[in-house]
Amino acid sequence: MTDLWTQLLGGFMTAGTPINLLWAFVGCVVGTAIGVLPGLGPAVTVAMLLPITTQVEPTASMIFFAGIYYGAMYGGSTTSILLNTPGETGTMVTALEGFKMAKSGRAGPALATAAIGSFVAGTIATVLVTLFAPVVADFAVTLGPPEYFLLMLLAFTTVSAVLGKSTLRGMTSLFIGLALGLIGLDQITGQVRYTAGVPEFMDGIETVLVAVGLFAVGETLYMALYEGRSTANLNKLSSVHMTRSEWRRSWPAWLRGTAIGFPFGTIPAGGSEIPTFLSYATERKLSKHKDEFGTTGAIEGVAGPEAANNASTTATLVPLLTLGIPTSVTAAILLSALQNYGIQAGPQLFTTSSDLVWALIASLYIGNVMLLVLNLPLVGLWVKLLKIPKPQLYAGILIFATVGVYGMRQSAFDLYVMLALGLMGVAMRRFDFPTAPVVVGMILGPMAEAQGRNALSIGSGSWSVFIERPMSVCLLVVLAAVLVLPRVWKLRRRR
Repeated sequence: MTDLWTQLLGGFMTAGTPINLLWAFVGCVVGTAIGVLPGLGPAVTVAMLLPITTQVEPTASMIFFAGIYYGAMYGGSTTSILLNTPGETGTMVTALEGFKMAKSGRAGPALATAAIGSFVAGTIATVLVTLFAPVVADFAVTLGPPEYFLLMLLAFTTVSAVLGKSTLRGMTSLFIGLALGLIGLDQITGQVRYTAGVPEFMDGIETVLVAVGLFAVGETLYMALYEGRSTANLNKLSSVHMTRSEWRRSWPAWLRGTAIGFPFGTIPAGGSEIPTFLSYATERKLSKHKDEFGTTGAIEGVAGPEAANNASTTATLVPLLTLGIPTSVTAAILLSALQNYGIQAGPQLFTTSSDLVWALIASLYIGNVMLLVLNLPLVGLWVKLLKIPKPQLYAGILIFATVGVYGMRQSAFDLYVMLALGLMGVAMRRFDFPTAPVVVGMILGPMAEAQGRNALSIGSGSWSVFIERPMSVCLLVVLAAVLVLPRVWKLRRRR
């Protein structure tokens, strides 16, 4: 325990340098702004800014990207409450009660409970990350190739087959990602695969290109084509002040939301949507003011989901740093940012790059305080961002994405690939194909292939290697449960 606090103190010393504090602050500001602007999210933003990894040192850029990630969760509640337009998928549930509160003249207390709840949940979740991440890393060192292969298989299954609206569409998106990950040289044999004779494909397709193309370009083109002309009425902003009764109703919801959100962030469960809905359902069931839900707006219905949202966001760092497995789209893009530096996320990260890890964890504590200061007193300033004309906003994002991608290798070919992926992103969004499995499949696919082949080498080519070790048997049982139980549940409900 003493060693842990020593490492955390060292992390604070690194994160507290003027340049890293500046990166944390800029990340929080950009994240909040992106959260406020409807239709944009942390995945789009981090993807668009990934090219900075060629110019900025690893610790500073990871602190910056982390600030954007959880800053967007804070900012997303503003548009959910005032506009009924979630700025981020994790804040969809906040709109249910938050918008009703704003319509009845209580926008201020709704924004206050969202910001304070985010701070409370984010701080508790960061403490849990500090305590549990090293333990998980120590355990992960004992895992071999069979267990890692099955963990990645579990990530594929949960992200694509189980949690999407359609299993077939989710699996299709996953296979697109796996196919993109196969392009280039075979890691083990050096064989050229699926390049179609194009020399530029010899090194494979850059993850940055896929992330920027699918998210930044794809999302922007989709918004411009299909949602650009939509307008929404802005509710009036009231004083950001909570009464004693509202405080009394909010704090148990914050704690319950944190308890629900954190475990979901640590497993490949498709982001923060599920814990926020679970938290909302819990608050609705436990509340003594059930008549306010869906009518004038219940403050618990804002406090709980916002806490769950931020707790699950912070918790994604546990599997990302300790196992190298992303449990959300933004986490997958953060993983590719680490890979751009040649840093392999996983159990060895805590020994090979301990300065980076502990500085990143320390920056979460600092960032949470920054975001509370930025969000409560300056909420009026963030609301003004909603007046930015959409055509100029979309054009700016496209220009930024194009310059960033071209700046990586000064290659016009990269721009053609980015545009092609952007058009694919528009088509996927239009026909309701999830884009998350594409990124997860592309990043984890080559890693899963290498681990699977290593496992078979250990077993002398026999597949029985996957049932000879207790941990791999447990993972197979979990995998089977994840595939079978939702279908059994659906059958029971139909009957």
